Amino acid sequence: MREVPGRLNSLDAFRGFTIAAMVLVNNPGDWGKLYSQLAHAKWQGWTFTDTIFPFFLFIGGVSMALSLGRLAALGADKPRLLLKLAKRALLIFLIGFLLNLIPHFNFSAVRIPGVLQRIALCTLLAAPIVVYCGWRLQLVVIIILLALYSALMLFYPVPGIGAGVLEPGKDFGAYIDRMVLDGHMWVQSTTWDPEGLVSTLPALCSQLFGVLAGRFLLNKLSRMEQTVWLLLAGLLFVWLGVICDAILMPINKSLWTPSYCLLMTGWALLVFSAFFWLLDVNPYGALREAAARWTRPFQIYGMNALFIFAFSGLVAKMLGFIKLAQPDGGTVALGRTLYAPLRDLPLGAVNTSLLYALLFNACMFTVAWAMWRRQWFVKV
Repeated sequence: MREVPGRLNSLDAFRGFTIAAMVLVNNPGDWGKLYSQLAHAKWQGWTFTDTIFPFFLFIGGVSMALSLGRLAALGADKPRLLLKLAKRALLIFLIGFLLNLIPHFNFSAVRIPGVLQRIALCTLLAAPIVVYCGWRLQLVVIIILLALYSALMLFYPVPGIGAGVLEPGKDFGAYIDRMVLDGHMWVQSTTWDPEGLVSTLPALCSQLFGVLAGRFLLNKLSRMEQTVWLLLAGLLFVWLGVICDAILMPINKSLWTPSYCLLMTGWALLVFSAFFWLLDVNPYGALREAAARWTRPFQIYGMNALFIFAFSGLVAKMLGFIKLAQPDGGTVALGRTLYAPLRDLPLGAVNTSLLYALLFNACMFTVAWAMWRRQWFVKV
């Protein structure tokens, strides 16, 4: 095994690209006025927006493999590593749960699942697999989890509905969520949750694929060879995802179907291999320096990704919660007030909504840049 690498510029850039994309799609000026690629697919299929969450999990897996490799090289014992990862997972879960509580703090109806909560669960479940299993056994675990998930979704007879029904609220995962999380699910549906319990199994596989990629970076191949193999693996996974979409289960982000897991892993590998070659492998000095300059904003974002994720969500909630009095005696949300001047620009409704999202993103980047300048890095 090669020496454990230091911080990869490519991984920071990939993480920052993903957080910038998340902030962009989560904060439009008008949710009814969006470019199709900046909204989730209605149910089956996928858009650019649907790549963001699995990218986070894949990046988390790569980071986990590299950090554990570094700690193992320093002689850390396995129980201590597990405890460290469990504490990290608990803190991430609590942050996500707190964001769901804000601003009303209604414990009787608060949504328990969420993006950060799923990241926490995947980290917690991945930890013993990563610490105690070699890459071959880890691959077996992934195959078993995807097979188990597929069997439950396709063959378990949901009471009153039947087996293999993959419509909103009628699938096996939604059935389990209603039994366990009734009254604490996604408010837009109440009968199912896109970050539900059962679909966490294939989401965990997305993170474990990232771990495998991270472990691959620790082998004895040259960086150029690693780039080629990452690229080829990405193409293979995209192909596998398309095949699974045709013969097994459709690509569906809300259900996190195996086809979606494989396809998004493929795209994650392709995007990461591009960043990896540009920033950590590229033998052409001038091109490498230019790539470093142009991706520097992403790297800055990526160094405080979790903080920006949580902070942007908090700010967005406050913009909707804080009300300003109007001359007619009514009130309007602060976010609507900030958006109002943009409506007068001759851009069209969709572009105006996008401009607001870009300005919101610029504000979040300013925070990330200020933290980077002061060397404030929030570690969880």
